[in-house]
Amino acid sequence: MDTLVQQLIIGLTNGMVFALIALGYTMVYGILEFINFAHGDVFMLASFLALTLVGALGLQQQTGMVFALELLGIILTCAAFAASLNWTIDRLVYKPLRKAPKLAPLVSAIGVSFILQNIGLFWGGMPLKVFGGGNQAAAPKAFPDLLPATNLLGPNSHLTLLPKDVLVIGASLTVMAALYGLVRFTKLGKAMRATAQDPTAARLMGIDVDFVVGATFVIGGCLAGFAAVIYSLYINTVHYQMGYQNGLYAFTAAVVGGIGNIPGAVLGGLLLGLLRALSDQFIGAQWQPAVLFGVLIVILVFRPAGLLGSTAREKV
Repeated sequence: MDTLVQQLIIGLTNGMVFALIALGYTMVYGILEFINFAHGDVFMLASFLALTLVGALGLQQQTGMVFALELLGIILTCAAFAASLNWTIDRLVYKPLRKAPKLAPLVSAIGVSFILQNIGLFWGGMPLKVFGGGNQAAAPKAFPDLLPATNLLGPNSHLTLLPKDVLVIGASLTVMAALYGLVRFTKLGKAMRATAQDPTAARLMGIDVDFVVGATFVIGGCLAGFAAVIYSLYINTVHYQMGYQNGLYAFTAAVVGGIGNIPGAVLGGLLLGLLRALSDQFIGAQWQPAVLFGVLIVILVFRPAGLLGSTAREKV
């Protein structure tokens, strides 16, 4: 029983990170019906920025209020960086293709993803101490373990709950609740929902659709930047290809939960995290991808629109 509970804790924590990344996918799809495959790589570059700032500030030597303020500053900086990058990509690449066939922006997103990966590879090769002098640009980079490794359940407990587990779960829930409140109860959120339902009717009602789309990319970027810091603190490793793998899992979570549905993205992320943890423990890590995607295929066979998605007639 202790093993099962421990894996549930690990799965819940991992699932929260996947859910944060999945929200970026699902928000853009909900409005544009477009998969931003570069989103995972925006998350990756924000992780590299977080590691760079940690090294520049010497955060591992700080304690108390100074540590808390500098960590908060890193989170806000990474969120602003990812939001600016996401917005710039939309303005330069996606906006000119709004009226193009759907394959054009899709292929462009894949191209942007490769460009960002190469920027990450170049970044990892910079001659900084925190990158090991940049001698091995393609090698994974160790992110300092900034949080204490104290078991919050006590030294004699058979279960392990670390401060970073609580940080991931608490911070993720707070951000998700804030996002839900923004979409449901603010003027911008109402404009986003109207644009998602019918962009043409939204324009006729006086809504600036271009502004709404830009704001959606900014919010998605903020989520990617926030997730990048949380992920780095939890996993303690960054790599220039981490955006592809985590982006794939997050995209899968968004589809299974019901892409375009914010609670569905959260549910999909949690389900994905729990399935990974339980599969690793009880079946074997080598079988994890087969088991994971096998279960998800079964879910989609019976719920093609996702667990919380609604079946809608395709627009023509």
